[in-house]
Amino acid sequence: MRVLNAATVRRLLSMQQCIEIMDAAMRAVSSGSVSMPPRSFVPLTDPDAHLLLMPGSAPELPAYGTKIIGLHHGNKARHLPVIQGLVALFDSETGTPVAIIEGATVTAIRTAAASGLATRALARTSASSHGVLGTGVQAATHIEAIACVRDIGEVRVWGRDRDKARSFADDQSRRFGLDVTAVESAAEAVGCDIVSAVTGAREPILEGACLSPGAHVNLLGGHTPTEREADSDAIARSSVYVDVLASAHAEAGDILIPVAEGRIGWRDVVGEIGQVLAGEVAGRIDDTQITLYKSLGTVAQDLFVANYLFEAATAADAGVTVKMS
Repeated sequence: MRVLNAATVRRLLSMQQCIEIMDAAMRAVSSGSVSMPPRSFVPLTDPDAHLLLMPGSAPELPAYGTKIIGLHHGNKARHLPVIQGLVALFDSETGTPVAIIEGATVTAIRTAAASGLATRALARTSASSHGVLGTGVQAATHIEAIACVRDIGEVRVWGRDRDKARSFADDQSRRFGLDVTAVESAAEAVGCDIVSAVTGAREPILEGACLSPGAHVNLLGGHTPTEREADSDAIARSSVYVDVLASAHAEAGDILIPVAEGRIGWRDVVGEIGQVLAGEVAGRIDDTQITLYKSLGTVAQDLFVANYLFEAATAADAGVTVKMS
């Protein structure tokens, strides 16, 4: 069995490559070929933490597996990733364990790559400014992912801690060679051509009134029916797309709350991003349309990435090989 740590994952998996892997994964999800039971949220003795179990398989992959995640919101204060965990792979024919892959790095890259894919499919081709709400791991990976699919000339970052936002902006400017600046208000970031909300907010921080005509929005936070990053105006003004419709019905507070308010109906959700890629539902139709992608994540994304990493590591003899018997 091959064990891949975070450094090996980063070395083998570029953001651009991961966007292409997400393209294959989301097409497979919308085609119905992926088996992925609803993820299990297991309560722990710490009320601010959960254990998540996400199994799945796909006929086009040589290995099936499960993602096991420890979700610890208190890690922010410890300067550690909120999401910890791993992906375990098993040979599809024999069930033999073949790989354990560090999960936090996979999550960081594939989540942003999925937003990059949605942005490539839905944002205006002329979009050149990127507003980021948040200053954590996903904020950094989203700056990279969006720059992979659009010619970004300006990045505006907003965070509740102004000093942290300024330091983050400086770091990202040096890292990516982009014009990244910290702004004083969320509204300034929301006014960009592309907006990525990557916070742990439980109440709206993205106001629909601040969105510019033709904007594209990626919503990443809010993973329960009662939490959301965007207000109802943002959803009502937008053509809404999701990664997995079944998950959105169960977990997407950004959509469920405005539905409960009567601001939109489920018929107003255009469809899954995989359906857009397959030409089954319409994407952007003009340059004034506001498009919005609500991402909850799916184990299919992890499985497709993990299989790629296992094959790449095997070819490069990377990682550590452990005998199971």
